[in-house]
Amino acid sequence: MNKEDVVFECENIIKNELKKVDEIVFKNSKKVLAAFRDECVMEQDLGQTTGYGYNDTGRDKIERIFAKIFKAEKAVVRGQFISGSHALNVVFFALLRPGDTLLSITGKPYDTLDEVIGIKENPSSLKSFGIKYDQIDLINNDFDYEKIEKYLKQNTPKVIEIQRSKGYSTRKSITIDKTEKVIKLIKSINKDIIVMIDNCYCEFVGEKEPIEVGADICVGSLIKNLGGGIAPNGAYAVGKSDLIDLVGERLTLPGEGLEVGPSMGMNKKILQGLFMAPSVVGSAIKTAILTSAVMEKLGYEVEPKYNEERADIVQNITFGSSDKLVKFVSGIQRASAVDSNSIVEGWDMPGYSDPIVMASGSFTQGSSIELSCDGPLREPFIAYMQGSLTYDYGKLGLISALEYLDK
Repeated sequence: MNKEDVVFECENIIKNELKKVDEIVFKNSKKVLAAFRDECVMEQDLGQTTGYGYNDTGRDKIERIFAKIFKAEKAVVRGQFISGSHALNVVFFALLRPGDTLLSITGKPYDTLDEVIGIKENPSSLKSFGIKYDQIDLINNDFDYEKIEKYLKQNTPKVIEIQRSKGYSTRKSITIDKTEKVIKLIKSINKDIIVMIDNCYCEFVGEKEPIEVGADICVGSLIKNLGGGIAPNGAYAVGKSDLIDLVGERLTLPGEGLEVGPSMGMNKKILQGLFMAPSVVGSAIKTAILTSAVMEKLGYEVEPKYNEERADIVQNITFGSSDKLVKFVSGIQRASAVDSNSIVEGWDMPGYSDPIVMASGSFTQGSSIELSCDGPLREPFIAYMQGSLTYDYGKLGLISALEYLDK
């Protein structure tokens, strides 16, 4: 059976799962459209400001739209954020002070935060400013509720961080229901602890977002889900008004905060990307479901399974060898719209401790919502596949990856 036949056979198996995705896309599209209409987006809002960015009505309207969609009090949405990791860095430094403690209850955060926190020594880290760090690992892909409760009765961390997506780990990503359960536990012990959610890769995968289940602040990137493949950079933070004001003053400067910051032509791209995001995220999830079904049929270990509940757009495939990992990633690169002729090889990417192989032939550098696939060159050699602006392009990328596996 050729590779296309395997893909089309599996597509028949996953029909009901794809229908569920369409239902979520419709509900999230309805939510986005309502926010655009409530804020009365007009052509003049698509313009730009320069310099200080005073009186940027389009920028301010975008932030109100994000707040409405997330059911938050306030939002900061700026192209001045370089990435999701940068936004997390800004939020940490905005909320934490010397002597405070940051607690992660999803184990070690994503590799790019090692030097931000001070897990890996850096003179600019939180640790260098006297901010402490503790972590509690997950057990059986869920929170260690007993250990969290015991810790909080003996300690008072200022901020608790929850990273919903798995990063380069083998654990499952955290569903919104599990997030809600652990937030209720935290707030029952100490309502003043700030619960911060790293929501990267998770937006619009389900019908609810973290602020709706009790989180105080939520952070994500615009070159992932909410940028819809259109926003060329940027990130967002949404949550309680006083916390977002602190983030604004850390991003710009005390006393000016969210009142400054020129949009520099980003308004149209952010709005258009957000408008397309529910559909694009739906395409990414469909691609992940198909990939999971096909790769499991071919004998590979996958996570999640094609019919499991999803918390993010990421699909894991365990290859067990560097050769197969590189071949699969090379096949994805070959099916990319940009740089399809590039050769995939491991390289020492800034912020990572292992060489990384990455397929990202995207219109925006590093855009994970466009079809991409990457992974560290370390055992058990897992490919982390995500994105696809359309389901058909995702399907073509998968077929190409399968062809490369046979080379």
